[in-house]
Amino acid sequence: MKIALVSPYDFASPGGVVSHVSCLEQQFTRLGHEVKIIAPASKAIYTLGDRFIRIGTPRPIPVSGSIARITLSIWLDHKIKEVFEREKFDICHLHEPLMPMLCTSVLRLKKAPMIGTFHASGGKPWYKMFTPVGKWYLNRWFRKLDGCIAVSQVAQDYIERFFPAEYQTIPNGVDTKHFNPRVKPMEGYDDGKINILFVGRLEKRKGFDYLVEAYRLVKTRMPECRLIQVGPGKRLLKGYKKYIEQYGIPDVNFTGYASYTDLARYYATADIVCFPNTGRESQGIVLLEAMATGKPIIASAIDGFLSVLTDGVEGIAVPPRDPEKLAEAILSLIKDKKLREGMGKKGIEKARQYEWSIIATRLIDFYKNVLKNNKKIAVKS
Repeated sequence: MKIALVSPYDFASPGGVVSHVSCLEQQFTRLGHEVKIIAPASKAIYTLGDRFIRIGTPRPIPVSGSIARITLSIWLDHKIKEVFEREKFDICHLHEPLMPMLCTSVLRLKKAPMIGTFHASGGKPWYKMFTPVGKWYLNRWFRKLDGCIAVSQVAQDYIERFFPAEYQTIPNGVDTKHFNPRVKPMEGYDDGKINILFVGRLEKRKGFDYLVEAYRLVKTRMPECRLIQVGPGKRLLKGYKKYIEQYGIPDVNFTGYASYTDLARYYATADIVCFPNTGRESQGIVLLEAMATGKPIIASAIDGFLSVLTDGVEGIAVPPRDPEKLAEAILSLIKDKKLREGMGKKGIEKARQYEWSIIATRLIDFYKNVLKNNKKIAVKS
C-alpha cells in the first residue's frame, strides 16, 4: 500500500504529532508499505531522504495556550496537486485534518481516500474563531474524510462537540525497543541523589511552575534529590530561573531540548517522573515513554492522563495545580524504593499494550476497511 502521512506541524520541531507520524512511518515501512511524510519544515530533514516531502514554511502561531508551528501560505495547491499526481497514493492519513493550511488544503483538493486523526483535547479550538461562513467551509471539508480516528475517548469527546461523526479510537503508541529499562542513563547523575524528572515544553499548561514549588517543599525534607527539566521553551525560562534564585532552591537542572536518543537516557536516569500538566492533554505519550522505561509516574489527575495511568498501579495521580499534594506524592515515592520499583514494573506491562507495532497494525486494518467499503464516514446530524 502507498501511504501519505500529512502533518500540519513543523517537522523539524519536536512535538507529539510529529513523533506520532515519525513512528508510524517507521512501522509502516517495516511492514513493507511505501510511505511518504508530507509536512512543512523550518530546515531540511535529511534523515528521511525521499520519504519526506516538504510543503510550506512554518510560522509560530498561538493556539489554545500553546505555540503551533504551521504554514499559513495560501499558495500550496500547485505543489499539493503535483505531489499527489506524481505519487498516486492509495490512501492519505491527515493528522489534525482541520488545522490550516496544509491539511485543510490537502483535504479540500482530495486526490486520494482521506483518513483523519484528531489528537487535541480541551481549550478553545482555532476554528471557533471562524465566521459562520468559515465554519460552513470547514464542515464541507470535514465531510470529505472517509474515516475518522481519535487518539483517546477524551479527544473524541472534544472533537465530536464541533464535528459529530463516527470515530474509532486508536491511541498513540510507544516504541518499547527505544524506551526500555536497559537504556543507559545519562552520565553525571549517578551520585546517590533521587532524580525527579520533568519532560515537556516550558509553557504554562505543562505545569512546571507547580512542580518547582512542590520541589521546594520536598527539598527541605529530603535534601538528597534533584529536579531535571527536559524539553524546549525559552519564553518562561527566565521567570522559572528567577523564582529558583529568589528562594535559593538548589539542584535544579534545565537541559532544554533533548534528542530522541538522549530522551530515553533521561528517563533511564530518573527515579521518579512528574507530569504536573493542568489540562488539555488527550492521552500522554510521555507517560507511556516513562512507563516503558520502567519508571514510576506522578501525574495530574486529568482525563487524558487517566486514560493511560491507573492511580496506585503505575504511579500516583494528584489534583492539578496543587503543589502540596504533588510534594506529598513525591515524598511518598522517595521514601519507598520498593513501591517505586513495583510501579515501574507495572508501567512496563502497561506500555506493552501500546507498542507501536500493535497500533500500526490496527491502522492498516482501518485503512483496508475504509478502502474496501469505499464510502463516506457517517456524519451525525
